[in-house]
Parts: sequence; C-alpha cells; structure tokens
Amino acid sequence: MPEKRFKRKAFLDKITTKNRLVILNDDTFEEKFSFKLNILNVFIVATIGAIFLISVTSYIIAFTPLREYIPGYSSAKLKQEALMLGLKSDSLEFELKKNDAYIESVKKVLTGDLEYAKVNKDSIMASEYVDPSEYNFSASPEELELRKKVGEEQKKISTNLTKKKKSKN
Repeated sequence: MPEKRFKRKAFLDKITTKNRLVILNDDTFEEKFSFKLNILNVFIVATIGAIFLISVTSYIIAFTPLREYIPGYSSAKLKQEALMLGLKSDSLEFELKKNDAYIESVKKVLTGDLEYAKVNKDSIMASEYVDPSEYNFSASPEELELRKKVGEEQKKISTNLTKKKKSKN
C-alpha cells in the first residue's frame, strides 16, 4: 500500500514539476519568450486544442459546400435533379408504352386482324375487353339489410327536420 502511494506521489510530482520554456535569439542570446510549464498543463492545452480543431473541421465539413467533395455526400441540387430525371423517365416510358399500343392497334386495323367482339370503341388504350356479364352485380342480403336501415334513418331525419321547420314558423 505505501508503495502505491509513493508511486502515485512520484507521478504527480513528475507531471506538476515546473519547467521553463525559453525562446532565445541565437545570435544575440536575447530572450524572446519565457514560459513556466509543467507536463500536465501541456497535456491539457494539447487536448483542448485537438478537440477545438476536430470540432471546427467537423463544422466546416457539415455546414459548408465542402462536404460535396467527400465521397458519399451529394448536393441537394444533384438529388433534386436526379428526382426530376426519374420522373421524366417514368413519364417518357409511359408515353412510349402508349405509343406502342397505338401503333399495334393501327397495325391490326391495317392488316385486318381485328377481333370485333373485343374492340373497345371508347379507348384505344384498353388492352382487354372485360365482359360485364362475368360479374355478379346483385346485392347481397347484408347489403339489402344495410340499405333498409339507412333508408329508415333518413326518413327519421327528414321527419325531424320538417317538424323543426313547422315549429319555427
């Protein structure tokens, strides 16, 4: 235990021992600067300086256009242009498909390969004719019951409104 205490005291004495840093003119031996330093003060100043330098560098990179030169970062303008180009390419692709469908329908008309039962006269874009007889459009029992309930509620509301109008007059 006393050895540990002795080692700790020796270490503290070593890092707190005052040393003098003197800067002299080599020709005239004139003293330019003189500092009293110890190892602990030098370590603290160096650590604070490093932290300051790292934080300033991080700030410059994060909040200035310099970040565009780092691989992986791209400018907002570049991202916006990429988005606009993607939208334009999608619309051009849609127009191309539409034109291809039109050309195919014109080819069918010119060659006489039309299937008259499947031609949809309202739109050239219709790719398949859907026969409405394939679907069941009749109301289910649940739907009929719901319609009755809604009708009854509407009658109640309309009778209440007419009563209120008569009472105001």
